[in-house]
Order: sequence, then C-alpha cells, then structure tokens
Amino acid sequence: MSLNKLIATRDAFGEELVEIGKKNKNLVVLSADLAKSTRTIEFATVFPERFFNAGVAEQNMMGIAAGLSTSGFVPIVSTLAIFAAGRAYDQVRNTIAHSRLNVKIVATHSGVSMGKDGSSHQSIEDIALMRVIPHMVVISPADGPETKKALRSAIEYEGPVYMRLGRPELPVVTQHINSFNIGKADVLQEGTDVSIITCGIMVHQALKAAEILSSQNIRAGVINMHTIKPLDVEVIHQAARSTLVILTAEDHSIIGGLGSAVLETLSCANIRPPVYRIGVRDVFGESGSTDQLMKKYELTWENIVQAVHKILNRNN
Repeated sequence: MSLNKLIATRDAFGEELVEIGKKNKNLVVLSADLAKSTRTIEFATVFPERFFNAGVAEQNMMGIAAGLSTSGFVPIVSTLAIFAAGRAYDQVRNTIAHSRLNVKIVATHSGVSMGKDGSSHQSIEDIALMRVIPHMVVISPADGPETKKALRSAIEYEGPVYMRLGRPELPVVTQHINSFNIGKADVLQEGTDVSIITCGIMVHQALKAAEILSSQNIRAGVINMHTIKPLDVEVIHQAARSTLVILTAEDHSIIGGLGSAVLETLSCANIRPPVYRIGVRDVFGESGSTDQLMKKYELTWENIVQAVHKILNRNN
C-alpha cells in the first residue's frame, strides 16, 4: 500500500478520459456547467468537438446523452452526484435505464467527504437510488488507478453504468491489482476474525484499521467491493464462512447502500454472522472539512477499530 501518493478519483477520471478519447472516436462527454469540478475540462480542451456543455440543466443533459447513445456514440455524462442521482433521477430511470441505453454516468463529489459545500450538495443516497434501478451497474472505485481501470471497463460494458467518484485526494491502495472486473470484488487482505467489506474512500480507512487490529492480534480481512451492483455474492458468502463477524464501511447512508446490499445477500445464506454497518446514520451532512466530517460521522479507521472490538466482544 502506497500511503505517499495521493490522487483524487475525479482527477484520475479526467486524465483517463483524454487517453480513452484518443483511441475511441465515438466517445463524447457531457457536462452540466461543472467541467472544472468534474475534471471533464481535460477532455474538453483536447477534444472540443466531442464535448457538450448542457448548462445547468441536468435532466436535459441525460436526455441528450440518451439520444447520442442511439446514434452510435458512447456518452459520458458527468456532474455532481447529488445532481446526477437526484435531480435527473426520472431521466436516468425512464429514458436511460428502461431502454438499457449505453450511457455512462460518472458522478463526482459523493458522500459527506466532499466537504464544505454542505448537506445540499452531499449525496449520501445515490448508491441506494441507482442500485434499485433495473439494469443499472453501480461502481465505487477506491483510488485513482482503480478509477482508470473502472472507467475503461464501464466503457467496454454495453449498457448503463453509474460510477461514484469523490473530491478528496486519496492514497493509492490498489496498485498491485492488475485488472478490474465488473461484479468481482478484490480481497485486499485475508482475515479470520472479521471481514471488512468496503468501497470508495473507505477502502484506505479499512486497510489502516486492519493494520492496527493486526497489532492487537485481531486478523481482519479487507474486501474492496468496488462494484455494488452486480454484487459479488460469492465473496460475501466466503467471508461469512471464514470469519466470525462482518463489518461494512461506506461514505453513504447505512440505509440502502453497500451495508444493506450485504445484509440482503446474507439473509438468503445458510450462515449469518453478525453484521455491523459503518456509514451515515439517517442524518443529513453539514459544512466542514473532509477530516472534520469523517470524524463527526464516524467514518474513520479509528471508528472501524472501535466497532470491530465492540462486535467481537458482543460475539464472545
């Protein structure tokens, strides 16, 4: 794990868009007047003829992308997660997903970790909203390199995809993973006491927690569930069989997100270990720095360590 190199997933997205655009002439990018924030400005600078600014009209942007997809283009639609999953929900559901159109929605500034813009712009419901839509793939990469691989896989996939990216710079934790497979989780660390199933910004927090737990003679496995839909059911069942308890960690509401998906999967399993969910607990966010908000909403590695001790003690 490289803790020295930091890159925001939105920055990696902007870089990779340009590289893919050089090879894929059918790739077009749409923005809702937020190209600098989403980093699609990088693509717009190199390929201005394939970049479309729809203005502050997210619903219309989704409709334009849908039309472009029926004409042989591969549209990448990018805006803040709160607008992509919230304001344009009707168009995403009824225009894009209902017809299984080949539109890739790449949403940035997700979760409370996006920081100072406050609760009106902090999307803590987008995973829940997107994963309930039929035919929609939902991806939440852990770092910059994984974002680039996920973007390539999303473009190769035929059908609608929602990719969730963040604002903060993150450590690179997946550099040893050579491939990205939609629907196939990566086991970053094996464990026997607890399995930490996580995604996005919480992956590096989980790895740090596992390191501390190891020093306390607690063996914690870490599973990067980068694809929340389709979910890797087998890796969850394996975690349930091989560890005493399961903990999920996400920068999202504990209602309807990764934790809910794991619990739904285990409800049909023969073995049902205790499951503890770390996430935003049915409240809105507020303005603050990323660090302040991660601490306030108990989304840090310290919170993971405390939760593991709590559930292991309860299980004994």
